[in-house]
Formats: sequence, structure tokens, C-alpha cells
Amino acid sequence: MGMRRFHFLRLKDASGVSGVGIVAEGILFSNGKVALEWLSSHASTAIYDSIADVELIHGHEGMTKIVFDDEEEVKKDGS
Repeated sequence: MGMRRFHFLRLKDASGVSGVGIVAEGILFSNGKVALEWLSSHASTAIYDSIADVELIHGHEGMTKIVFDDEEEVKKDGS
């Protein structure tokens, strides 16, 4: 697996801080770690151990969608 870019598509702003629409950009690294950059006026960058952690912390029970911008790479052996 290679690196994959993604963004957060927030459907509803549960906290009233980040707004709705595209609110963050991220990278899923090949080792499973994630870097996330918030695009709001309260911008910050954070590192997480997994995309599952990101979704658990910021998904707000489906109010925020993780949308991958890159296709998942297919390994040379076809898997």
C-alpha cells in the first residue's frame, strides 16, 4: 500500500468550530499513520496512529465522511 490523500467532508458541524463542507486534508501513509491538517481559521496539524482512530475521533457518528482523493494502489501480484 502506498500513500493516499483524503479530505473530510463534514455534513453537519457538531462542535460549531470547523464548519461544513471540506474542512480538513490528510495523508494516509503506507505504514498506516495519518497526518491531518484542518482548513478552518483554527488551523492545526495532527498525527494519528491509524485512519480508524481519525474516524473514531472526528467522524461524529457519520456527520463527517473521509473521502479518498487517490485510488487504492494494487500490488504487482494483483492483490
